[in-house]
Amino acid sequence: MAIFPWLWAVITVIAAAAQTVRNAAQRQLTGELSTVGATHVRFLFGFPFALVFLTLIVTGLGRELPRPDLPFFFWASAGALAQIVATAMMLAAMDQRSFVVTIAYTKTEPVQAALFGVAFLGDRLTIPMLFAIVVATAGVMMMSLQQGQSGGARPTLLGLLAGGFFAISAVGFRGAIISLDGADRLLAASFTLCVVLAMQAASLSAYLMVRDRAVLVAILRAWRRSLLAGFMGAFASQLWFLAFALTTAANVRTLALVEIMYAQAASRYAFGQRTTRREVAGLVLIIIGVALLIAVQ
Repeated sequence: MAIFPWLWAVITVIAAAAQTVRNAAQRQLTGELSTVGATHVRFLFGFPFALVFLTLIVTGLGRELPRPDLPFFFWASAGALAQIVATAMMLAAMDQRSFVVTIAYTKTEPVQAALFGVAFLGDRLTIPMLFAIVVATAGVMMMSLQQGQSGGARPTLLGLLAGGFFAISAVGFRGAIISLDGADRLLAASFTLCVVLAMQAASLSAYLMVRDRAVLVAILRAWRRSLLAGFMGAFASQLWFLAFALTTAANVRTLALVEIMYAQAASRYAFGQRTTRREVAGLVLIIIGVALLIAVQ
C-alpha cells in the first residue's frame, strides 16, 4: 500500500471487467435455470475457486488462517444475504430491461455505500469525495432515465433496490475484513470471501432442495457453462474483497462505475443493443466523477 497507494484502483478496474463477464454469463443462464438458479451459479461454482485462491495464498504467505469472532460473522452474514438478494433482483430486472440500463440502475450503489460506510464503519468521507460520487452517480442516472425504454416501473424499482442491497453487501464485506485484526490484508480478504461464499452456496442449496429441486438438478447439469460464471465471479470477488481491505467501500464502488463502460461494450457486441447519445453523455459524467475521486485521494 505504501509502495503503490493506488493499488486498490488497479484492482477495482480489473474486478469490474471480470464482473461484467460474470454478469453476462449469468444472464444467459437465467432463461434455462430461472432467476434463483442463475443467482446460485455464482456462489455454488465460485466457492471451489475461492477455496483454491485461499489455499494458494496461505501456502504462499506461510501464515495461519485468521480466527474470526462474532462481529466477523455478523458482518459476513449481512453481506452474504444482501448480495444474494441484490443479485436476484438484478437478474430479474435484466429479464425485463436492457443489460446496460439494468447495470446502470444498480450503480446508484456508491452514494448508498458511502452513507452506510460512514454510519456503520466510521469511514472518512470528505466534501470533494462526496461531490465526485454524486457526479458519477448523476451520469448513471442520465444513462438510466431515457425516453423510449420499455419495461415500466417494476424493472426500475428492482434495479434501484439491487443497488441498495449491493451497497449493504459491500459495507458488510468490508466490515468483516477489517474485523480480522492483525491478519494480512490479502489473507483477510481471501478468508472472508471463502466464508461468505460457503454461507451463500449452503443457504441457496438448502432453499432449492426444499422449494425447487428441479432447478438444483438443472444447475448441476449445466455445470460446463456454469463454470465460467463461477470462476469469473470468484475472481472478481477476490479482487473486490482485496480492494475493500485497502480502502473504503464508497471509493471502491464509485471507481467500479467503470463497469458501465464494459457493460456498454457487452451490450453492443454480445446482445446487439445500441448506445444512444444520452448514454454517451452519461458515460462522460461517470468518467469525470471517477477522475475527481482519484484526484482527491
